[in-house]
Amino acid sequence: MITLKKEDIVLNQSFSNKKNAIEAAGKLLSDQGYVEKEYIKKMIERDQLTTTYIGNMVAIPHGTDDSKQLINQSGIVILQIPEGVDFDGNEVKLIIGIAGLGDAHLELLSQIALVCSEIQSVEQLIAAESEAKIIELFKEEVTA
Repeated sequence: MITLKKEDIVLNQSFSNKKNAIEAAGKLLSDQGYVEKEYIKKMIERDQLTTTYIGNMVAIPHGTDDSKQLINQSGIVILQIPEGVDFDGNEVKLIIGIAGLGDAHLELLSQIALVCSEIQSVEQLIAAESEAKIIELFKEEVTA
């Protein structure tokens, strides 16, 4: 299981388009040491192949299958976008950037799916006023 840290979360972001939003998630993954900078390009490439929007105002941008060598360690980052950003006609208010070593991305996706499958949980994450609250909401859902 991945431990979410305050430094992995950025509140109250605003983006003019999904490319900028994906780049911001990738930059945070890179700044946190989870991935190499080149991974950001692979995240954009992946979203162009098939949208990373998963429903309930959530997108999970991640790299392509051939970007695994750019991952230093598994991690997730969360960007909260209260005003939303357009993802191919869908409004996204929560971006969860992921990088998973080996098969860890499958575990990450299942953890995220648990939290984001309920619109009430997503709305709480969007409304959270602190990184600690987001961490708490993720812990509750994942350990429930």
